[in-house]
Amino acid sequence: MSSSVDAALPAPAPAATEALRPAIHYTARDTWLNDPNGLVYWGGQYHLFYQNNPHGNVWGNMSWGHATSRDLLHWTEHPVAIACDEAEDIFSGSVVVDYGNTSGFGTPEEPALVAVYTSAFKAGSGYAGTQAQSLAYSTDSGMTWTKHAANPVLTRNSPHFRDPKVFRYEGEAGSYWVMAAVEAQEQQVLFYKSHDLKAWDFLSAFGARHLQPGRPGAGEWECPDLFPLPVDGDPAAVKWVLIVNVNPGGVAGGSGGQYFVGEFDGVRFRSDAPVEEPSWLDWGRDCYASVSFSNVPDGRRIIIGWMNNWDYANALPTHPWRSSMTLARELRLTTRDGSVRLVQQPVLPAPGGERPTAAPGRVPGGPFELHGPGVPLPDAVPGQAQVIEAEILPGPAGQVVFHLLGTEDGSGGTVLSYDAAEGQLVLDRRTSGYTGFHPEFPSVEAAPLVLEDGLLTLLIVVDHCSVEVFAQGGEVVLTDLVFPGPESVRNRLASTGGPATVRALTITSLS
Repeated sequence: MSSSVDAALPAPAPAATEALRPAIHYTARDTWLNDPNGLVYWGGQYHLFYQNNPHGNVWGNMSWGHATSRDLLHWTEHPVAIACDEAEDIFSGSVVVDYGNTSGFGTPEEPALVAVYTSAFKAGSGYAGTQAQSLAYSTDSGMTWTKHAANPVLTRNSPHFRDPKVFRYEGEAGSYWVMAAVEAQEQQVLFYKSHDLKAWDFLSAFGARHLQPGRPGAGEWECPDLFPLPVDGDPAAVKWVLIVNVNPGGVAGGSGGQYFVGEFDGVRFRSDAPVEEPSWLDWGRDCYASVSFSNVPDGRRIIIGWMNNWDYANALPTHPWRSSMTLARELRLTTRDGSVRLVQQPVLPAPGGERPTAAPGRVPGGPFELHGPGVPLPDAVPGQAQVIEAEILPGPAGQVVFHLLGTEDGSGGTVLSYDAAEGQLVLDRRTSGYTGFHPEFPSVEAAPLVLEDGLLTLLIVVDHCSVEVFAQGGEVVLTDLVFPGPESVRNRLASTGGPATVRALTITSLS
């Protein structure tokens, strides 16, 4: 397959881009969206609030959009939840269920949902040019919101103090609300505590002011999240995870998500690794602002990210909608080679709701050997996403290659390959279709990958305008947008340099 960027298709007509709208990823109907906000489970539904421009499909007029879902796959869009006005834009934040009615906005029997968000104050307001933290509350399950009369509740008189993520801390240090927010340009996460969500006291800071410009992690820090998880499923062995999104400075370029594993004693977060050596949530170009849901039953920790990159976000070739969210991903902590790391698995339907399709060429009841051009996989189908699950022993093969969303003659498409010599998983979208809308879009992403007992395991979700890859059980994740042309529906699995053994291969269609 050619890798020349000259293969880029001309820009699609606006009417044609509806075919690029994903089947199982959330998009706003006809407007712009970015960071997920206020993720909360309440009343049997997952509430997704998000940065939204209600009046257009580029960034601006920042307000909180709103959608709900019972399964994290099928979403219902609702009217704007918290709207910008002449005094403020509504930037990122979080929502908590105030069970103890600590704020006084609800009752003990019927607790309020409380949104803690960043007010980006405009000229003419009393806090013009600053960003500060404010409150809004809902007593009707998130459908309507009232701004707190005494906003803002926390200010540093700073132009870049934003993105509060609030959770309830219960530990040796006491019982109270904790806020993680950022001084974005100082690369600092600041922790505060409160007993009523209104009055906040400073606790500590975690940061990296000394990072050199141009290195990964050295851009503005945004959208923090702090939460505990058991290690290897052991409730007696708990670590804390601090997610900090960064722009620019992502591992693949532009914006990206980093994380640290460590300890939190109710006052201070201490990372097990140096701040100069973060781990990465996603090695692709298009997973940013990932934050987790609060109040999820059974202690599950589920995140969603914005599937885009600030390098080219406003230029995506879609109309009237622009941008989507990643799939929801459930997080676990696991120990590998003496260190603790996150594992991510996409939230997908239970097996009873799937429609598996055996790939042509598969030997019924057993593995098959993969040679050269390999085997065709089922074509992409409008209105459906494909989930490809594979267990492969690369053996003597130099590369195992998935050609995704390609053309009949093989001249274009997205290439996902495992390179044995480099020990890397590589996602190449340089000939993926509509790539000429921005010079930063044609790209190749690579992630280090270690086989386990010689085995490569992949879960690949292909959904119209995106490819999400979860390798080795979710220890390595790659997410990229792609914008294939209308004829780009062919999929194939191949090998180079020698045969490989495909131990299992399943294709599932989801609509």
